Amino acid sequence: MILFQLKCEHDHEFEGWFKDGATYDAQAANGDLACPVCGTSNVGKALMAPRLRTSRQKEDAAEKQRQKVVAEATQAAIAELRKQVESNCENVGKKFAEEARKIHYGEAEKRGIYGEASLKETAELVDEGIDVMALPWDDETKKN
Repeated sequence: MILFQLKCEHDHEFEGWFKDGATYDAQAANGDLACPVCGTSNVGKALMAPRLRTSRQKEDAAEKQRQKVVAEATQAAIAELRKQVESNCENVGKKFAEEARKIHYGEAEKRGIYGEASLKETAELVDEGIDVMALPWDDETKKN
């Protein structure tokens, strides 16, 4: 089915549904079309804006694909970050807060470290002016 915006010789506009463009052409040539307002059969196509609309399913599929690409890129970036941290920093485990303080106050050699700290310990480090950052990965040893 195709929808055409139609217009009669008296400038009355209305819509007409047709099987296809050829069906419209045949009906117009035979004088089978009539204006619903004035009844004249002098009817033609009016200027109309095309209705370009992608299906909702196509839009949803495209959005899911975009989300998948973003998720995969994020996972790859996190994996690379983890690789860099583990290759270039020392894992001090549960002594992270203690070791971060030692480094900050000059009691231990300055170096990159990573490990574990509770939320309370992290807040205390921040209050002391010690820069810390939560790393965006799960510890594989804590998985069930």
